[in-house]
Amino acid sequence: MVHCTFHGLITLAVISAALAQAAGSDYHVGIGKADITGPAADVNMMGYAMLEQIVSGIHTRLYARAYIVADPSQDSNRFVFVNLDACMASQAVTLGVIERLKVEFADMYTERNVAISGIHTHSGPGGYLQYVLYDITSLGFVEQSWEAVVSGIVESIRRAHANIKPGKLRINSGELLDANANRSPLAYLHNPEDERAKYKHNTDKIMTQLSVTNSEGKGTGAISWFPVHCTSINNTNDLISGDNKGVASQFLEKWAAKQSTAGSSQNRGPIVTGSSQNKGLTATGQAEVQVAEGFVAAFGQANVGDTSPNIQGAFCQDTARGPAWPDNFRSNEIIAQRQADKARELLTSATEEVTGPIDFRHAFLDMTGIEVREGPNTRAGRTCPAAMGFSFAAGTTDGPGAFDFKQGDTKGSLFWKVVGHFLHNPTAAQTSCQAPKPILLDTGNAHIPYEWQPSIVEIQILRVGQFVILCVPGELTTMAGRRLREAMQTQVQPSWGNVTLVIAGLTNTYSSYVTTYEEYQAQRYEGASTIFGPHTLDAYIQEFSRLADDMMQGRPTESGPTPPNMIKNQWSFLPPVIIDTAPIGSHFGAVTHDVLKTPYNVNDTVNVTFQSACPRNNVRTGDTFLAVQKLQQDTGEWSTVYTDDDISTKFHWQRPHMLSSESTATVTWKIPEGTEDGTYMIWNYGDYKHLTGGTVPFTGHSSAFTVGQPNQYS
Repeated sequence: MVHCTFHGLITLAVISAALAQAAGSDYHVGIGKADITGPAADVNMMGYAMLEQIVSGIHTRLYARAYIVADPSQDSNRFVFVNLDACMASQAVTLGVIERLKVEFADMYTERNVAISGIHTHSGPGGYLQYVLYDITSLGFVEQSWEAVVSGIVESIRRAHANIKPGKLRINSGELLDANANRSPLAYLHNPEDERAKYKHNTDKIMTQLSVTNSEGKGTGAISWFPVHCTSINNTNDLISGDNKGVASQFLEKWAAKQSTAGSSQNRGPIVTGSSQNKGLTATGQAEVQVAEGFVAAFGQANVGDTSPNIQGAFCQDTARGPAWPDNFRSNEIIAQRQADKARELLTSATEEVTGPIDFRHAFLDMTGIEVREGPNTRAGRTCPAAMGFSFAAGTTDGPGAFDFKQGDTKGSLFWKVVGHFLHNPTAAQTSCQAPKPILLDTGNAHIPYEWQPSIVEIQILRVGQFVILCVPGELTTMAGRRLREAMQTQVQPSWGNVTLVIAGLTNTYSSYVTTYEEYQAQRYEGASTIFGPHTLDAYIQEFSRLADDMMQGRPTESGPTPPNMIKNQWSFLPPVIIDTAPIGSHFGAVTHDVLKTPYNVNDTVNVTFQSACPRNNVRTGDTFLAVQKLQQDTGEWSTVYTDDDISTKFHWQRPHMLSSESTATVTWKIPEGTEDGTYMIWNYGDYKHLTGGTVPFTGHSSAFTVGQPNQYS
């Protein structure tokens, strides 16, 4: 028999309560980041579908940022959210990632608990999707692009897994104005007036953040969801870039790096930037900030469908302007800065701790014929096999299309109908199902050489306590996202109480757009690209409701039909690199245009051109094609201060003509504010390919030059 005193019982009760409280608020969290940049030459960019927009260098590198959240009492109960600096997730990538994770981690990470979400940059290499329509402009599948993304995601998860530690999660949200605009306001006006009256704006203006602190109370990472297209940099750009969300990550991570080295410091002054012109854009206020070394900041995409960063709006029928038009890169910095500043504000003022269970549900859906039942949040109807309308080819104000297509076309032209019928002539049933969309491409019934667009997609819900992520395989418009969130909030509130819901767009696979039924009738770009017909949103609401009900009832979810894995079927017409040569009398790495002899100052631009070779020979994952180095006066040694992953630098590669085996690389460095006076040098790193097929590394560097006052170096 065990004897306990009253005092002992009280002590035990207090300890138990403390342990229960700790168990309720602490999770095991791992964060990892890895390079996914891929080929920096020759590959068409994914997003604008412009044949002539070919990658020719780097503005910023692209990354996968992985966040693992696990239950400390049942460590196998965990999920992974990966934020991807890519145009979108793709079925080919997701299948490749899951296959490799199962080899390394068995059943710990599967399609059920891994979500991969793209930020929607339009300035990254394409060719990593498996469906024909999305790879046409990239001349088919590009294995180098696919491999860079897949291996980078796996590496980010591997690093997050190795870094799992006890931590707390916090939620915060706040209004962010002047960072997005509605690019299809006429379609938005098709929504019921009483519904529109519930909202002040025609885009969502709330940024929602989930932040992580370690056991020492130091911030280790954050994901901030906000809907804005990553189209600040337009379709004339040929440099790889994370656009506004990728640059926002860079800004916040650099600010956090300074905070971590400074220890406890006050949140005042600007977030670190690479341009002096960012002054005046930062948030004010002050708060004690404790940030751990290696802080990882992700900026997630939400219901982005009809949003634009070009907030000055359309100035002619087909184009819109960013805040610093005509300077796209400056506009990009401004929109990035505004997101980064809001994220910092949320990070430093977050007080709501996440408590509660971890759960997740996932299902594959055959979207070619889902019967939607009439309900409080759904309209009765049926989804259709995929099809693209005429207005899809018109493009948007962020990037107009080619030929004579116009937005809002509900009829179509006879000429393009004939062209489309060569792919597949839509049946009467398909035409009726997709109405009022005039079908340009009947992609759901096109199977040569393989599937043109998906029939099977996947949806997913991730829950940690009162925070819920709705993972959707496309681009929901503003009102479509609001309807989905409202339906889910109403459904789960009786069981879970008030929860914070975010939409993670472009997740796991890509199936173009999702509008409301009313917006679909307008047949602007977004409606024409809602591939499964006018009842697509209602089908998603119905199916998300099914997953949520399974979660609330504690029952498993049927997995649904498996999507095809067509990696081995892919066609590719991108020619390989045959050989690189340098002119007679020159060599790889030779400087063909050197720096100036006179000193440079802050805001000046340094340009150096090198005899170079094709960057596809070595994508330099986790490395760099350039370096800005500074001479350390006390030691006489050179140290790298900037690489090709900073907005102050650009790496621009070019051939004199398409068939030439010779090429050059120009490195530019716009000297940012805060740069120390001293002696600097610019380097180029590359690999050339010789006729036997092997590659050989090379380097080159400029002459030394001074920033600020001249010194004694010669």
